[in-house]
Amino acid sequence: MSPAWFTRSAICCSVRAGKPSVLTIDKDEVNADANRADSLRGIATRPPDDREEYPPAMYQEGGKGASVKYVPASDNQGSRSSMGSAVRGLKHGARVKISVR
Repeated sequence: MSPAWFTRSAICCSVRAGKPSVLTIDKDEVNADANRADSLRGIATRPPDDREEYPPAMYQEGGKGASVKYVPASDNQGSRSSMGSAVRGLKHGARVKISVR
């Protein structure tokens, strides 16, 4: 099992459950913070795992109603870094399709 299996699985399950696979980049960090707070509200932390939300907070579709899964912290941080690198340079409002291999 590769380290990123957990995050791929969480994304696949979320999309199959009806969450969008095409997302809109929101470059406003204040919005991302608000989305993260909305999506994680009422979901307890469970160290050493992180709570991973889909759609991620950095997209306009993130926030309330996001699917949240517990994943190993290192996988979540790696996934977040990879996703951030993949969209770096794209403009606010750009639409991207999230796909997993």
